[in-house]
Amino acid sequence: MSKHLVIVESPAKAKTIEKYLGKDFEVMASYGHVRDLLPKEGAVDPDHGFRMNYQVIERNEKHVERIARALKKADSLILATDPDREGEAISWHLYELLQERGLLEDKETQRVVFHEITQRAVKEAIEHPRGLSWELINAQQARRALDYLVGFNLSPLLWKKIKRGLSAGRVQSPALRMIVEREQEIERFVSREYWTLDALAAKDGEGFTARLQVLGGRKLDQFDIASEGDAEQARQTLTQAAGGRLRVAKVEKKQRRRNPAPPFTTSTLQQEASRKLGFSASRTMRVAQQLYEGIDLGTGPIGLISYMRTDSVTLANEAIQEIRGLIAQRYGQDKVPDSPRTYKTKSKNAQEAHEAIRPTSVQRLPEELKDHLSQDQRRLYELIWKRTVACQMIHATLDTVAAELEAGGPEHVFRATGSSVRDPGFMAVYREDQDDAKVESDERLLPELSEGEQVTLNEVQADQHFTEPPPRYSEASLVKALEEHGIGRPSTYAAIISTLLQREYAELVNRRFIPTDIGRIVNTFLTQHFTQYVDYDFTARLEDELDEISRGEKEWIPVMEGFWQRFSEQVKEKEATVTREEAVQARELGTDPKSGRPVTVRMGRYGPFVQIGTKDDEEKPRFAGLRPGQKMDAISLEEALALFKLPRELGETPEGEPLLVNIGRFGPYVKFGSRYASLGKEDDPYTIELPRALELVAERKRLDAERFIQSFDEEGIRVLKGRYGPYITDGNKNARVPKDREPKDLTLEECRELLAAAPEKKGRGRKGATAKKSAQSADKGDGKTADKGTGKTTGKKKAATGKSSTTTAKAKSGTGSRGTTAKGKTTASAKGKGGKTTAKSAAKSATGRSAGASR
Repeated sequence: MSKHLVIVESPAKAKTIEKYLGKDFEVMASYGHVRDLLPKEGAVDPDHGFRMNYQVIERNEKHVERIARALKKADSLILATDPDREGEAISWHLYELLQERGLLEDKETQRVVFHEITQRAVKEAIEHPRGLSWELINAQQARRALDYLVGFNLSPLLWKKIKRGLSAGRVQSPALRMIVEREQEIERFVSREYWTLDALAAKDGEGFTARLQVLGGRKLDQFDIASEGDAEQARQTLTQAAGGRLRVAKVEKKQRRRNPAPPFTTSTLQQEASRKLGFSASRTMRVAQQLYEGIDLGTGPIGLISYMRTDSVTLANEAIQEIRGLIAQRYGQDKVPDSPRTYKTKSKNAQEAHEAIRPTSVQRLPEELKDHLSQDQRRLYELIWKRTVACQMIHATLDTVAAELEAGGPEHVFRATGSSVRDPGFMAVYREDQDDAKVESDERLLPELSEGEQVTLNEVQADQHFTEPPPRYSEASLVKALEEHGIGRPSTYAAIISTLLQREYAELVNRRFIPTDIGRIVNTFLTQHFTQYVDYDFTARLEDELDEISRGEKEWIPVMEGFWQRFSEQVKEKEATVTREEAVQARELGTDPKSGRPVTVRMGRYGPFVQIGTKDDEEKPRFAGLRPGQKMDAISLEEALALFKLPRELGETPEGEPLLVNIGRFGPYVKFGSRYASLGKEDDPYTIELPRALELVAERKRLDAERFIQSFDEEGIRVLKGRYGPYITDGNKNARVPKDREPKDLTLEECRELLAAAPEKKGRGRKGATAKKSAQSADKGDGKTADKGTGKTTGKKKAATGKSSTTTAKAKSGTGSRGTTAKGKTTASAKGKGGKTTAKSAAKSATGRSAGASR
């Protein structure tokens, strides 16, 4: 019998920790969140103190049962989930479920946290337990309630006004706004021409380049030389004035220091892994989770890095001492600064993140672990190891030289710059990459120059340039922008990006985000009608308030009330006043020359399309969907009219059947007589010609012939080969062929009897649609189909499955609970420091946390 039951989030972590604690401890996994909000409207009740109604997540119900059985045999419960808001909430939810079952009456319950999975850290945490942090729980409940209320109110409005399946989220929507606004900035950008002139000079046969700074006694601005004519005139003037020589008028030599970057936070790790390794944010977090939870190095699993969800750039003193020792040993004592480097975090919330991401021991060298790690694990560990070691090394020292060279006198001046690395310092281990910046080389050298000497001018070279628009966001630069604006938190960035791509609001082209048509329309709708809620400053202020709740500086209910009243009124007002025509943002392209009717492009329930005419015309409007690659904001009248060339008549088959090509519900096709053949992926319905169409028809006929067994044409009955064997069909019902009968020998009477006995075909009516809608309603916040674990209610099960119960949050010594919950259907509210607390299911992460409403 184990004396102590320890609960963590993942089985990998459980295996690692159990190895450290010994036989008196049993370590089990909750597999992420154990409870989630009911998957339907009303899960958060603003009219009753934002009471939140939960049920056990179905897929994790078996894990709760296992934990409950194990607890009966244990003397105490130790809740050791992750050291952040999500981990705190998971511990609280599990505590509530076990308390409902009466399993904690005679058990000591404790909460422990550790930021790395090493024997020292785990044992130290066990020796220093604490109670549940109601500040963190309240902040997590407020975040969950906000995300739910925004998603469950804005998303259905988008369905009604634009198209089904769309979603809006508290953090997702401002992120989409960033991408769309950057694209609009690029589209508005007007490129300007400018020219630069460089002197190609040499001293003692060693060449170097100098850029023109002063021309005719005037310091040049970027656009002072704006045409080829101006550049050629300047080039001739300079060449003539110099006479093949340049005079060194001034030489400046300086030493410059470059300091190392701080150790990784979640955000900077995601950015650097994107730049250096090509990892997406979600891939980075998944691999980091594996390194944190434990890797088997031959003697059992061990955590290789500290906790990977953090805003902190500080390092533990013992970690710093170990790093400094390794630097002295590996790179020399002269590479160790006199005193440890300290870094200040920008995050106001110190409770969630106590230390930066670092190796649990820098003595575990990347090259020594490569045989135990996957390629992704090895590359990410090496990145973290190098950044951590470099952050405690001496600065890099660079020698810089700047020389001014005159062409015929002080009225024409070129400037040459160069640098060399005197002491690489930390750069011998690691250099931080930059987004969209041209980094100057540290190794561009100049020959030794002295003031007053003459150097050879080989040529004055003129180069044409054009200003460029700002670059589209990459994953790294989007994460950086979100962090700079204070939107969301680093642990949510991967989920935000995944949602934008999954919803097809944006697409990644050459690793850059480009908004789609539907992404633009959703953004325009939200920015026009819900301006405040996609405003960067508003979103950041709301994040700050959540942080203040987590620090115990604010109560969560007043924050919710301040948000909800105005937001709910605005949703009702927009639902009543905004028309669908206004929401889909139709754009008029011109007039159809044949009919004289207007041509517009707009978003429909099934995607973007072009329309000729209006619903008020006597003649019905004509419609054509956009082709792949065509954009609503870019399509021209000519391109739009070309879409109406379908259906195209191509001629006849050898049997005299008319051939035409068109696009249908299931894609482009060729019709021959009353039958159809799908086009191949490489075929274009607008350009396909008769020979290729005949090939497709011949192939279709061959496949049909292979399916055909026999036919009773007068009765409309056929015997065919099907995917699951031969069958009989009359077009309305299908019947299986008995195993003891040869399909080709069946009589008409036998076929009639088998069809009469066959069940009716299942319809595709509302019943199926309603079931699907019910499943989807579990996550109206972002329109996603719900996880199977949250998409079903558990009916009349006991408290653990979500049935109405009175939940008591009053804990034994060490739990930190402060009161009891109110009775209510599937309700688990508890009074904490900030009033009633609630339960959140976080966005799905690498630990298996369940998906909730869209952020």
